[in-house]
Amino acid sequence: GSNGLIGGSPEYREENTIIIGRVGAYCGSVAFCPGKFWASDNTIVAYPKDDAFDIRFLSYLLRDLNLNRWAGGAAQPLLTQTVLKQIEAPVPELRVQQKIAAILSAYDDLIENNLRRIKILEEIAQNIYREWFVKFRFPCHAKVRMVDSPLGETPEGWDIVKVGELLEKIKRKKKIKKQDYQLEGEIPVVDQGKDFVGGFTCDPDALHNDPLPIIVFGDHTRILKFIDFPFACGADGTQLLRSNTSRMPMSLFYSVLKSIDLSSFAYARHFKFLKEQEVLLPDEGSAEAYADFVEPLRDHIRSLMRKNNNLRQTRDLLLPKLISGELDVSTLPIDIGEAA
Repeated sequence: GSNGLIGGSPEYREENTIIIGRVGAYCGSVAFCPGKFWASDNTIVAYPKDDAFDIRFLSYLLRDLNLNRWAGGAAQPLLTQTVLKQIEAPVPELRVQQKIAAILSAYDDLIENNLRRIKILEEIAQNIYREWFVKFRFPCHAKVRMVDSPLGETPEGWDIVKVGELLEKIKRKKKIKKQDYQLEGEIPVVDQGKDFVGGFTCDPDALHNDPLPIIVFGDHTRILKFIDFPFACGADGTQLLRSNTSRMPMSLFYSVLKSIDLSSFAYARHFKFLKEQEVLLPDEGSAEAYADFVEPLRDHIRSLMRKNNNLRQTRDLLLPKLISGELDVSTLPIDIGEAA
């Protein structure tokens, strides 16, 4: 409200800001931005009015408020500054704010470190893909004849197909609406959001567990997720993809899909465009060799994701208890250090 945050344009503040999703799939989402940034028209930039408020605490407070429930709009959700300024919430004194922020940001820092490691492993797999299937420097490539094709010179025996031709039909299970996500549960819910796991459910009718892996594609966000564990699907514009041929194993299919650029279609249902993209279908030997090569990378990624799921689950359980004061940190000897 008027006593805590104000929204503004980037020229007023270049770093240490809160970015709030204003419209569409990310409406109500909250992110803390410590460095310089570029804010799109679909966001609201917010920051403390004065030194009585800790910005990291305020970012957690806004997350806890679940801003999406105040969104209006007919065709798609819309959150305005006018609505935001009417929201009220209790805020403790500054020292307590800083302690709460220090506790929660410790989890976020660990999560971010693991995400950086995952990104490096994903980049290694993608670099191998480019080397083998774009530059055609796959094992024993010197023995393979190159022939002309609509995509230029390609290895003999490789075919050009549309993504839609590679898709196996998947029987959809019950979808979990975002308002039904739980902070803990037996089944992780995967949606098109930035977080790999959006929440949890205990509904067995939503479980996808055979066969795996499955690739989840965000129809609006274009986010791709390689899912090799039992999960439930979120209801917000997700598509489930599985290859229908051994010449396109799932680890290779994931790299192929990641190499496709759909950004020029702006805000749209992107799945129909994805299905029309032409890709190379390699020979079975090269495809299997790639899958075998990247499997250790996927094992490591899977382990890091499990750690992050546990960290998020613990953080999200602590968040409302700390923000509400149910867990009192005022007397705890927490070193807020540079975080202050």
